[in-house]
Amino acid sequence: MIGHAMLRCALHWAIPARGHRLLPRATAPARPKHGFAAAGFSRRHFKKDLLSTLDISPVTVTEIRQYLRDNNLSFHDGYSCLHVRSPFTPSKDNLLFLDKTTGRFLCKETLLEGSWEDFKDSMDLLVKEDCSFLNPDTITSYLEDSDSEEGERQLTNMEVSRIWTKAVWLHDLEEEDAQLIKVMFNLSKITNATLKKYGVKCFQPTKSLVFPWYNPRDSTMKGLKLLSAVCQDDVVDYVETVYPGPSRYHNLFGITVAGKKDTEVVITSKEVDSLAVHQATGMTTISLPRGITCFPPVLLPYLEQFKRITLWLGDDLRAWEASKLFSRKLSIKRCSLIRPGDKQPSPLKGLNLGLNLNKLLKTSLPASHKSIISFRQLRSDVFSQLENIEQVAGVKWMRYPELNNLLKGHRKGELTVFTGPTGSGKTTFISEYALDLCMQGVNTLWGSFELSNVRLAKVMLTQFSLQRLEEQLDKYDEWADRFEELPLYFMTFHGEQNIKSVIDTMQHAVYMYDINHIVIDNLQFMMGQEHLFSDKFAVQDYIVGAFRKFATENGCHVTLVIHPRKEDDDKELQTSSIFGSAKVSLDRGYSYLVLVGGRPSQLTIFNCSPSGSGHAGLTLDSLFYPTEEGKYTGVNQAVVSLTLGDKVA
Repeated sequence: MIGHAMLRCALHWAIPARGHRLLPRATAPARPKHGFAAAGFSRRHFKKDLLSTLDISPVTVTEIRQYLRDNNLSFHDGYSCLHVRSPFTPSKDNLLFLDKTTGRFLCKETLLEGSWEDFKDSMDLLVKEDCSFLNPDTITSYLEDSDSEEGERQLTNMEVSRIWTKAVWLHDLEEEDAQLIKVMFNLSKITNATLKKYGVKCFQPTKSLVFPWYNPRDSTMKGLKLLSAVCQDDVVDYVETVYPGPSRYHNLFGITVAGKKDTEVVITSKEVDSLAVHQATGMTTISLPRGITCFPPVLLPYLEQFKRITLWLGDDLRAWEASKLFSRKLSIKRCSLIRPGDKQPSPLKGLNLGLNLNKLLKTSLPASHKSIISFRQLRSDVFSQLENIEQVAGVKWMRYPELNNLLKGHRKGELTVFTGPTGSGKTTFISEYALDLCMQGVNTLWGSFELSNVRLAKVMLTQFSLQRLEEQLDKYDEWADRFEELPLYFMTFHGEQNIKSVIDTMQHAVYMYDINHIVIDNLQFMMGQEHLFSDKFAVQDYIVGAFRKFATENGCHVTLVIHPRKEDDDKELQTSSIFGSAKVSLDRGYSYLVLVGGRPSQLTIFNCSPSGSGHAGLTLDSLFYPTEEGKYTGVNQAVVSLTLGDKVA
């Protein structure tokens, strides 16, 4: 048996390899650096997108189908993609997959991928050159990586090769060492044969498990994930390090084990859970590269072959919510979900408890119902809400704990309206308010129509580091690297915009990056584009209603900044300072209205959410922003009074 002291010692010395920072699962997901990556492959892109900005021309599946018909291109209507003969190979059997939502394509045979515009350009070139197919080598010759990208890729490959070469199979370890590793990761019931089948090794210098990232075409090594266990104060925390970095790591672990004719698959959020399911049931099982945080749509073509998908993502409410969200991307008609609960834990935990995983899989629920006609179909959802009351309340703020007493937490599907006089610090406060959540893994999209993205990013980086980096430029790269790992995206809009264009971009971001929080700063930049009403308050109500509907339908939180009308100096801002009738907008669902009062030291909250109540006090000492004197300080270094206003009836 492995002694507790020995296990603690082993966990204490489990450290990252060669200075690579261990990333907790909650923070490991980060935005893609190069737009849309394929599952486990080295590939070129037709066009290089801006690092974390969103500027897209939406295309509908109707437009895609019509284009294919107009050009006499036969296609098969799949679950998430349209299947078309690939123009990049001579064989008619090789398919190209077109994402129904974005139009992006992937040729699995050549690993070429690009946007909808790239696909149309390729088809035009095919006709112009009057050839049967386009040589992929000729196309990729125009798409070489930049010197910096190529250098980074080579360094990553060297590190991957170093780690993989030094890693050993568990069955080659001494029996006591192998037992220790299995105890550390709760894998005592996982056989060495299962570990070998999935290619799992042990990296002894850090006592880490190594999960390989294989190319399904030729089984070459494209990357890997290190899973390490760190013990602090008798609490074990499992952390991940991925190569290449989180933004390029898109490995569907286990996809190479799947047969080409397999039609059923179980998807888990952790590699160890995939091992447990496969060993106990023999079913094809894969795990997602970013857990429950994000399901990159670029993985969808590799799941088109499966007619039935069971999502078993974890044992808490967040895993359940992620299951429902991901099933919409996968096509809900083929998805079943395992509901978390004491009797239905995560796969590895269930295996260790001696539960029959085959029976648990049979308890899966269809992702969709044609209709809900009685409480019976709502019963388990209601119980889940009551059982997980803290998780239902939402994500807690770390820098503003008193906000948690009043608002309970930041919840999906709600709308926050934030306002205040010019110069009161709306953007500065909401920037750190959103950054606090983003640092906890809440995927965030910023739409700053007044402040440039560069200036906004500078403010947020300062708030993130809590330092004056202009005086410590030698530390810039260190903090920029950390900041870059946050799941943070920016829209490229600036100045007046049409509400439809903004909503389309938000929809695209939710689909691509599973955005949980969207900040719009501010609504006035959409007012001049809408001519449906002569009354400006009616236009404003219409726009707020559109954002409220979006939040509800897409399960994300929208924070909307609004300029109030000018009031007398001795008069505090009220809901009437924003709307002609605040009741019209706020009765549309559970939301809360935040008002920054006319006095800088007062913040008044009108809360329409059923979870929020009470009074609180808050010191904003951690809110850093540049003053006219060039100093960084909190808002007046004063206690801000939080007062719950009368609920809007």
